[in-house]
Amino acid sequence: MEADMEYQGIDWRIRVFDSLSFPTLILRPDMTIVDANKVFFRKYGTIDQIVGKTCHEIFFNSKRPCQTEKCPFSKVLADRKGHSKLNRIINKQGEESWEERVFSPILDDDGGVAYIMESIRDITQIKNLERRLTGIQEFLVSVVQSSASAILAADRDGNILVMNEAAEELFGYRLSDSSESLNIVNLYPPGMAKETMKKLRSADFGGKGKLLSTKATILNAKGEEIPVEMTAAIIYSGDQEIATTGIYNDLRERLAVEKKLKETQAQLVQSEKMASMGQLAAGVAHELNNPLTGILFYASLAKESLDNGHPLIENLDFIIEDVQRCKGIVQNLLAYGRQSNPNEDIVQLGALVDRSLTLIPDKKVFGNIVFKKEIPNEMMLVHVDKNQICQVIINLIMNACDAMNGEGTITFRAYRDKPQKKVFLEVCDSGCGIPEENLDKVFDPFFTTKGQGKGTGLGLSTAYGIIKENGGHISVKETGPEGTTFLVELPLYVPDADSGIE
Repeated sequence: MEADMEYQGIDWRIRVFDSLSFPTLILRPDMTIVDANKVFFRKYGTIDQIVGKTCHEIFFNSKRPCQTEKCPFSKVLADRKGHSKLNRIINKQGEESWEERVFSPILDDDGGVAYIMESIRDITQIKNLERRLTGIQEFLVSVVQSSASAILAADRDGNILVMNEAAEELFGYRLSDSSESLNIVNLYPPGMAKETMKKLRSADFGGKGKLLSTKATILNAKGEEIPVEMTAAIIYSGDQEIATTGIYNDLRERLAVEKKLKETQAQLVQSEKMASMGQLAAGVAHELNNPLTGILFYASLAKESLDNGHPLIENLDFIIEDVQRCKGIVQNLLAYGRQSNPNEDIVQLGALVDRSLTLIPDKKVFGNIVFKKEIPNEMMLVHVDKNQICQVIINLIMNACDAMNGEGTITFRAYRDKPQKKVFLEVCDSGCGIPEENLDKVFDPFFTTKGQGKGTGLGLSTAYGIIKENGGHISVKETGPEGTTFLVELPLYVPDADSGIE
């Protein structure tokens, strides 16, 4: 069939159609095909098979036009503008393909639609790439969101664009709930955001645009400072900075574990040192005990052989007094070395504090010191040598009095941990504190900061040995200019069901 007469005057095939790489045809307003390009003919048939028929006959072998919602042909006629339609096609083999049909009006001199040009573009490859890209994007979003590390990204002005769940939990913000844009400056202490950007733009911290793993401090929504390990990078488009990204790992738990490990290692070293020194102290005590006993025996014997009023009696009394003092030191050394035999009783911890306060004979040492007891009325039984534990408490009280120069507050605080079967006694003073360089030596035998003749340096070392002998532990919980707190841990005595103790 010959082409439409009005259309013959223009050589469309040479000018337009044959230069196009996708099938294109020309339709009258009644959907009759008046011409098509070579690509179209190669795919759908010869000119005689196509020209003069309607598009729905060629494409769908149907005498009825397509429904308006499936074909934009009527829209092009109505508003004289181009429209397109995306079609998903499944062939008999179940294979999927995609095509885009673009309808463009060809207007006459009066502005009416004379013809409509329909182009059919196979976009299957594009759709597959889009689908693949969408899958990659979803995968990347999933990776970012499922990361245990906090990840965020910000634009060049510092406005947060991306924040995964871990970041929202760490920083305490939710982008979806925020009515205003969140800026990176709000997530750091003052000046730190600028300092971080300065490092990122330098080549000295991992290369320009990169900041290798470094420790930093961030601020959460409550204004709390949180130690983190962070890495950061600048995202470039060419040479232009367009965004920044950061990865953060919360260090609080790790630092707590490291601190606990360090404390445990220090306790182990201290225990080993104390054990070695305890053996030495016990050996020295045993070696001294025999000659001291001999000196005491012969001095007493010599005194008894003298008449009353003899001038040597006073000298012998001095010898006997000093020997007794030395024997007291020996007993302390034996206690430190855990060589004595404790007489264990079941007693309430609070009662030991009360008893210790009454056993101090010279109340003048208290001066203007105020005593506070924060000891609950709950059962906190310990199975210990009560005299030895009172000796420890008295020693801690006397040391506290010395640290406060007779003025301040001593607080006794007791509590228990039933699952761990432990009771705790804290003796807190408001004194000057212990210098850091002395902390690891306070329990050493003969170590003292008191003046010559004012202390033997055996008080705390003896206390250490006594508490160990009773199955517990003593340590300096905290110290500083506001005071010192000693912590005594002892095993909690749990009565049997038939013991009668409740």
